[in-house]
Amino acid sequence: MIAKRMSTIDVSGIRKVFDLAKNLKNPINLSIGQPDFDIPEEIKQTGIDSIKSGFNKYTQTQGIPELNEALKSHIIKNYSFTPQKTMITSGVSGGLLLLFMALIEEGDEVIIPDPYFVMYKHLVKFAGGTPVFIDTYPDFDIDPDKLKKAITKKTKMIILNSPGNPTGKILSEESVKEIAAIADKYGLLIVSDEIYKSFSYDMESPSIASYYPEKTVLLNGFSKNMGMPGWRIGYAAGPSNIIEEMIKLQQYTFVCAPSFAQVAVMKALDFSIEKHREEYKIKRDYIYSSLREAGYKVNKPDGAFYIFPECPYEEDEFIKNALNHSLLIIPGSIFSEKNTNFRISFSASMSTLEKGAEILKKIKNG
Repeated sequence: MIAKRMSTIDVSGIRKVFDLAKNLKNPINLSIGQPDFDIPEEIKQTGIDSIKSGFNKYTQTQGIPELNEALKSHIIKNYSFTPQKTMITSGVSGGLLLLFMALIEEGDEVIIPDPYFVMYKHLVKFAGGTPVFIDTYPDFDIDPDKLKKAITKKTKMIILNSPGNPTGKILSEESVKEIAAIADKYGLLIVSDEIYKSFSYDMESPSIASYYPEKTVLLNGFSKNMGMPGWRIGYAAGPSNIIEEMIKLQQYTFVCAPSFAQVAVMKALDFSIEKHREEYKIKRDYIYSSLREAGYKVNKPDGAFYIFPECPYEEDEFIKNALNHSLLIIPGSIFSEKNTNFRISFSASMSTLEKGAEILKKIKNG
């Protein structure tokens, strides 16, 4: 009765952790990948005013014209390229689904650097494609030679996520240019998921769209930087022929992104989150130093709000030990073909981070 395509995807491992934690009282939650700050009041009020004024019906499938025009200007200013076309999606996740279903055919290969955002692998398979993973351990950089070796006649696209989830890695300008050159040589599409671009701490996060605009689809949104994951507003920008197909598919799936939220995020395009970024940088520094002092092997994240240390012993045992101490963290195997690491989200209060760090120190040796 169930369609065979459903066998290609599994229940999210993150949800499994949440299920395990149902019976915990006052868990120390370092698992959830959403900001711990709320939507700015000015943007909330704009959304409320939009609802009250009756702007609650369908919008154009690609989003309201005013937002698309403002978005194009924003991209020109911040990415130094002029996108051929833009559209408003129901979050970056919605954009990924539209893009993969519009482009991936049975047997197409999609190159995914490992570790990766959990959704990439499953959506590629759902669309009929084959994920091809490039091992980026231990520093999470993309080795150009490994990338070249992964390319075959069946390769359709390369997925980049910088700053990355779960590692917080930002690809350098040199790396981005090198990847663009390789993609250009083989005529490959780049999918650049930049939802964490606003959370860059020690360096700017260069976009490959600035160097390879002809064949890059840029995905971004407002869930993370504006604290509005529940509003489901993202965008896609790139070649007209691809975006047009995504718009066509959106007509028969999401229909359009939430109308009131489209109006509200007009004010979010150039809204500064410098205060939150500085707060998250302090949290990043704290959790990194705490893990190092406790003896964990760990890379300092450049951006996003995740850190991806090595498990000091077998992954399942380590995660269960953390749960036994009411600490919620995510096993690294959810984001990887390996089971050697675990993910911490430091988008939590400092007191929560301090409690979590204390437990991690306690369970370091079993």
